[in-house]
Amino acid sequence: MNSSEEIAVSGMSTGRSAMRMGPAELVQAAAMARRFYLEGKSKIQIAEEFGVSRFKVARVLETALERDLVRIEIRVPAELDAERSDALRARYGLRHAVVVESPAEAQESPDPENLGEVAADLLGELVNEGDVLGLAWGRSTIHMAAALDRLPPCTVVQLTGVYDAGTAERGSVEAVRRAAQVSGGDAHPIYAPMLLPDAATAAALRNQTGIARAFEYFDKVTVACVSIGSWEAGISTVHDMLTEEERAHYATLGVAAEMSAHLFDTEGRRVGRDLGERCITVEADRLRRIPEVVAIAGGQRKGAAIDAVLRSGLVTSLVTDTSAADYLMTAGTTPRPALNRADPDGP
Repeated sequence: MNSSEEIAVSGMSTGRSAMRMGPAELVQAAAMARRFYLEGKSKIQIAEEFGVSRFKVARVLETALERDLVRIEIRVPAELDAERSDALRARYGLRHAVVVESPAEAQESPDPENLGEVAADLLGELVNEGDVLGLAWGRSTIHMAAALDRLPPCTVVQLTGVYDAGTAERGSVEAVRRAAQVSGGDAHPIYAPMLLPDAATAAALRNQTGIARAFEYFDKVTVACVSIGSWEAGISTVHDMLTEEERAHYATLGVAAEMSAHLFDTEGRRVGRDLGERCITVEADRLRRIPEVVAIAGGQRKGAAIDAVLRSGLVTSLVTDTSAADYLMTAGTTPRPALNRADPDGP
């Protein structure tokens, strides 16, 4: 995720127009450019050093660029698409948007694994010492945790139950432990399924000591990492956990996307709120209060679902791929800024 700016400053003329500058002008322009671009001095400091006005310095620096005496190249790793990233951030009013080039053979697949690697680098930038990092269930968050190699000391808490309690050690519980190990902080996993048979069973589990302790940290989370699922088999774990009758019921409500067991229609409105009563998951209003919520999701098949969740205002940052980004840039009407995080359904 590192980007670099390369600045080449030459004292020799490289173009025909630069030849019109005399040798004294070239030497002075090169010296001023070195001070400004490489040494970080201000135009006022340079003006004082050379005994000229700051306006003269500004003109010399502008001429140096125009005449190819100074060349500035902005380079990012080949896998990052800076242009799409910036356009996507602006369209949805996100704090951060990172678009990753995916291999051609993976464009049809949801959440290519390299998204997790880039998201791991992004978390390394966003998490500060003393933060509380929340991780929700999802294949992409599991890939992200596996790729983590740096995190400042922080507490890590699990935000949802697991898809299958029998695979907890290989899923989100292990992701929480891995992140805590990298950061050197405390881990608060949740050893419980995400979806329970009924609201009463879910309520009873929430009161169990270990789970209740994790829930106590939800209001302290400063950075959260979540996944997004389309409402179709194999693309949403919640969809896969429900019965055929339940899926049909929620489909009639217009569900288009799922995130942490919260369902959304195409406009980003929450639907099927009764499902949350049966789930071990962070509540939507708590998610909305978390300062930084990073979603990891990509692939053509998830484009509409990502759009729906971004329109909800629950997510502040996104790591995605070019195939999903191309869909998002042309998806319906321009959405309201995500950082305006008022609930679209009201209080």
